[in-house]
Order: sequence, then C-alpha cells, then structure tokens
Amino acid sequence: MSDSDRHPGEGYSVAGVRRVAWVGLTINLVLSAVKFTAGILGQSQAVVADAVHSLSDSVTDIALLVGVRYWSKPPDENHPYGHRRIETAVTIFIAVVLAAAGVGLAYRGLTALRVRSVGPPGWIAFAAAVVSIVTKEALSRWTAAVGKRLKSSAVAANAWHHRSDALSSVPVAMAVALAAIVPEWSFLDRVGAVLVSAFILHAAWKIAAPAMGQMIDTGASEKVRERIRTIATETDGVETVHAIRTRYLGSGIQVDLHVLVDPDLTVRRGHEISEAVKQRLLTAGPDVLDVVVHLEPYESGTDLDGAGPAGIA
Repeated sequence: MSDSDRHPGEGYSVAGVRRVAWVGLTINLVLSAVKFTAGILGQSQAVVADAVHSLSDSVTDIALLVGVRYWSKPPDENHPYGHRRIETAVTIFIAVVLAAAGVGLAYRGLTALRVRSVGPPGWIAFAAAVVSIVTKEALSRWTAAVGKRLKSSAVAANAWHHRSDALSSVPVAMAVALAAIVPEWSFLDRVGAVLVSAFILHAAWKIAAPAMGQMIDTGASEKVRERIRTIATETDGVETVHAIRTRYLGSGIQVDLHVLVDPDLTVRRGHEISEAVKQRLLTAGPDVLDVVVHLEPYESGTDLDGAGPAGIA
C-alpha cells in the first residue's frame, strides 16, 4: 500500500474507505431499483418507501467517496492539526440525510393511511423486502468491520445506515405478508411504512449524537482518561500525572497532559521522559493521534487536587 493510501498517523487506508463506499453505492442503487419496481408492481407503499431509504444510503456512500479525499490530507500550514473534522462533518451529514428520509417517509405513510387502498400488495413486494433484509445486513456487517479496522467514524456511521435499511425491511416484509394473506388488513402496508421511519430516525440519532459531541470538543470518557493516565504514569522516570485534557479529531484523540518528574533531572533527561510518554501513548493509547506533554518538577506531598481547569482529570 502506498503512502498516499494511508491516513497520516494511523496506517489508515484511504483506498479501504473508497472500496467500501463503492461497493455500498453499487448495492444500494441496485436494491433501490429492485424494491421500487417490486413496490410498484406489487402495489406496496411500504416497499416503495423502503426503496427511498436505500436510495438515501447511496447519498451517504457518495459523501464518503468525496469526504475521504479531503479528511485524509496531511496537516498543512493552515490546518496544523490535520483535516479530521471533515470526517466528523461527513458523519453528521449522513445522520441529517437519514433523519430527513425518515421524516419524509413518516409523512407519506401517515398521509396514505387516510387513503382507501386499491387492494392488497402482491408477493413480489414481499420477496423484494426479504432480499433487502439479507443483502443489507451482510453489507452492514462488512462495512462495520471495515470501519472498526480503519477506525473511521464515517464508515461506521454508514454501516449503521445500512443496518437501519435491513431492520426497516423487517416490518415491511411482515406488513406486506399479512396484508397479502388477509386483504382486509391491507392498511398494515402503510403502517409498515411509518414503522420504517421510526427505525430510520433512531439510527440517525445514534449516528449524530457522538459526532456532534466531537464537533464541540467533548472530551474522552473517564475510562479513556484513566487509561491514558496509567500509560503515562507507568513510563520510566514519571512520578505522577495530572491535568489530562482530551478532545476528538475525527475518531482519534488529541491529548494534553502534565507530567511531574524529579526536579533535579537535566533538561535533556526531562525531554527524553516526555518523548517516551508521547510515544507510549501514540503506540499503546486509545486511538491517540497527537500528544502534548508539559513537564513539571515533582515535590513530595504536592497537592494536585483541583489542578487545571474544572472538569480536567
């Protein structure tokens, strides 16, 4: 793999993101066409709604293809911390598109409940829903595995998008089957369309919540900060650590911490310790992208309670 295919500081495969996006885009376009055709022929509004959901997945696949071109760029003079926030922005965009699709489908489904049905849906609509469930669940699992391996929040968000499509097809299949078996229950087809929107909105929130937290510089959890503290404290020459600050850059973490060392050490030795702390965190830390270490002299009995701004460990 060439250097251009790696995300700076991560061994992050840009080619891997593009590959998963292209596969997802192709599958979504094919599924959208199949479900839309089956929904029209089978007179199923729920399946047509599900086709629109699959089409919205295509939009987010395109967002991945475009976004990775920019967030994978190395740091430059105007962006010294890199471009990882673009990945977070793409993640939020995916959530917004998903939520918009959910609201639109809910409106159409509720409106259709007031319209007299022309008849029960056909079994071709049921078959299309089953194909969608199997295909999108497989695509979701593969995309999630790639997102975890690449440590990409945008790819992981797209995996949730694929899974929401698979889950939303379950009530669609049930509603179409029941309406086909019992024609008097044909209204269930429209109810299925409304249930699809509920799944979509839930998935949108699960994607958006952590991404919005990253955009406003929400710090890492207490568990992650404790792991950072442990790694730094166990470094040879470190007496203790305090004032740990963290923030997310994309799916990675930037760390700023104060390390206390023997006050009688030479400047050279203190620098070596700080570099050792940095390298250990970059190597063994919880998705750490960058580390800033502040050296301080350690005095026995020093009270570190309340050191640094409120809320900092």
